Amino acid sequence: MTKGKHVHVIGIGGSAMSPLAGMLREKGWRVTGSDSGVYPPASTFLESMGISFFHSFDAKHLDPKPDLVVVGNIIARGNPELEEVLDRKIPYRSLPEMLEEEFLPGKHSIVVSGTHGKTTTTAMLAWIFHVAGRKPNFLVGGVAENFGKSYGLENGDEFILEGDEYETAFWDRGPKFFHYHPDSLIITSLEYDHADIYADFDVYQLAFKRLVNLVPRSGRVVIWGDTEQSGPALRAAAAKAFCPVETYGLTAQNDWVASNVKPHDAGMSFHLKYRGAAFGDFELAATGSHNVLNACAAIAVAHGRGIPVDVLREALSTFRSVKRRMDVKGERAGILIVDDFAHHPTAVEATIRAARGRWPNKRLWAILEPRSNSMRRKVFEESLPKALALADRVVLGGVFRAQQLGDDNRLAPDAVAKSVRALGKDARAFEGADAIADYLAAEARAGDLLLVMSNGSFDGLCDKLVKKLGAEVPVEATRR
Repeated sequence: MTKGKHVHVIGIGGSAMSPLAGMLREKGWRVTGSDSGVYPPASTFLESMGISFFHSFDAKHLDPKPDLVVVGNIIARGNPELEEVLDRKIPYRSLPEMLEEEFLPGKHSIVVSGTHGKTTTTAMLAWIFHVAGRKPNFLVGGVAENFGKSYGLENGDEFILEGDEYETAFWDRGPKFFHYHPDSLIITSLEYDHADIYADFDVYQLAFKRLVNLVPRSGRVVIWGDTEQSGPALRAAAAKAFCPVETYGLTAQNDWVASNVKPHDAGMSFHLKYRGAAFGDFELAATGSHNVLNACAAIAVAHGRGIPVDVLREALSTFRSVKRRMDVKGERAGILIVDDFAHHPTAVEATIRAARGRWPNKRLWAILEPRSNSMRRKVFEESLPKALALADRVVLGGVFRAQQLGDDNRLAPDAVAKSVRALGKDARAFEGADAIADYLAAEARAGDLLLVMSNGSFDGLCDKLVKKLGAEVPVEATRR
């Protein structure tokens, strides 16, 4: 469509929708939007871009009539603006369709998919291509700290984007990533998730098999190939690819093999081989062996696009990850408060292990909000306690929007805490963030690490803890 036309974004406060609004604004569209409340960082970003938005939904927001409306995937029938769009037959698109039509044509599409690690790996690739001078376009499902934002439009040959398997829109229940037409595809992992969308693991895995089937013969698929956890499922998903498939991991059967993996104060170090030959030694400014695996995936794709090893080494050593990934919020009297996005038992386990590696001498509290659509359900009630029990002490919050789920389908935090105690660790469940903050303020002592995990705000728990403890952000955290 012609630049200068008006696009209205319904659900503009979303973590992907506000960056899309910025991208459209940069392309010359006049952008407005609405949501049921728009909060920082989305609100401050939109204001900085000169994009006006409403903190509510109202049919009046579509007067004068926009040329196009973008509808967020959480917007359902009954929304007054959506009903107005349908009644007046205003053209509308989903976020993935806008990327497909406006931003991806003519670009080499690099899609990062998988159950875990998508956001970090996407940000890592964007930074690698930026350091290489390739001027990438990118879209990340979080704030990439090297760039200070979630997207970039530098107009190079590549578009690097996070491939989400969640549904596209109310009229399109297929995964978002089907719209991204990958030329290079990463699948980081494959474990059952999004129980509200996928009936079982076979249906979930089928979406990734279909994604692989979209990659052209000239493309490349890169998968985690270790046999533990999701390795066999990933190999099955990529088995019928029409293009080359490369594997990465920590075991010798992979094409890319990381070894001598060691944590240190600034992150991780590792040695990498490619098909049996030494490829290089790397320093990674991110914590945890899972981030070494993310780096291997990024290296495989970047190497395939001609980026030399010295640039890879420089980029990884200066990579600053994504906000809410092991994000130090404050410290007071030896009590450290750390925020992380972990929202799946495997991610919880990886986060706890990474925190152990980074702060090995601290007593570790795992503090979890069951908030994601999968974590709120009983599907993980058996596997979650084993992950949490890796911590020294465990605190669970109430299930987010618990009233939306019946008793037979809703995760029971008390039952999870009981299972953790049966594994030999102290665990307690509380209804809300205020009660948790009061409990931790009374119980935490010097040498403790309060690791707060949620894919949402946890009702501002980190800020509450910072205030109650009088914590300040350590100088070294502001540099990371």
